[in-house]
Amino acid sequence: MENIFNYNLDELKSVLTPSFRAKQVWRWLYINYEDDFNMMINIPKEMRNKLHNQFSAKNLEINNIQTSIDGTKKYLFSTKDNYTFESVFLKMRDKEFDENDNIKSREKYTICVSSQIGCKIGCKFCRTGESGFTRNLTVGEIVEQVIAIKKENKILPEKCVNIVYMGMGEPLDNFDNLIKAIKIISHIDGLSISTRRQTISTSGISPMIDALGSLNLGVQLAISLHAVNDETRNKLMPINKVYNIESIMESVRKFPIDMRKRVMFEYLMIKDINDSIKNAKDLLRLLNGIKAKVNIILFNPYSGSKFQRPDIEQAKRFADFLCKKGLLCTIRESRGSDIDAACGQLKYVDSKNKNVSHETK
Repeated sequence: MENIFNYNLDELKSVLTPSFRAKQVWRWLYINYEDDFNMMINIPKEMRNKLHNQFSAKNLEINNIQTSIDGTKKYLFSTKDNYTFESVFLKMRDKEFDENDNIKSREKYTICVSSQIGCKIGCKFCRTGESGFTRNLTVGEIVEQVIAIKKENKILPEKCVNIVYMGMGEPLDNFDNLIKAIKIISHIDGLSISTRRQTISTSGISPMIDALGSLNLGVQLAISLHAVNDETRNKLMPINKVYNIESIMESVRKFPIDMRKRVMFEYLMIKDINDSIKNAKDLLRLLNGIKAKVNIILFNPYSGSKFQRPDIEQAKRFADFLCKKGLLCTIRESRGSDIDAACGQLKYVDSKNKNVSHETK
């Protein structure tokens, strides 16, 4: 059976007639989070039978949910072909009230979406690539992560969330599926998550950054930089031997950026590798002329890793130096590290268990 989430609305209209029925089904899927065609009560029974025989609206199973002490949730999904991958849900801000119990600010949510099962890139500090690459996620599997997580957390359809393609895999290595998923996720009649709320994090595949820029989708770009020279980056990220820092910077300079936004540069800080003030000075020179923001992420240790987490005071000195020189820089809090849900900790889990379990740290 075909995954119905692989279809955009126009494609669905081409197989469901009259076309207004396709829009009704679309709303059931994306507004009501309904995965049972029999429950789509305003659809004629004959069409519901056709949908049931041709399509599947439940292609991912949630095998396990782990909850961090900070509220972060890590989801273990299984696919129809019995592979697994992980995604993360982060509550960035709680609802706040004023002295009169009126809502002052609403909750802020981010969903960290995976694009592949495993990863080809092989970054030395990342757990995801340890088990190698299995396959790309389909368009529908990318989209369905968002729906499943919104549904499980009872997030109303009109509530905006942020999407970051920073889960398992290299998003630009699954380019066509990623682009179609972004367009489906942003469709005004469905999830309606603006492309301005969607961020693609890439290890720096220069030609695909160019290809993404040519589409001018309005998505945000984040570069996993992590080093200021090719010698260090070659050791941390083998892909740098193919697409070096100079080629990445050339592509970034051509990338269309919303006037209100910046290109984000993710800088995973590792003790005694890339945490010196000299490294900060080199980073400042490297990003000169680019409307940039640097996110420092302290290395998140995991079993078997040879790297160490840097001293927080050293990270603050690094960030302060950049800020004083006019480069926007923040130290990003690592959420969910106690459940291995932080940056670089997601992994393939060989699990055939179909029972959902909830674990809280």
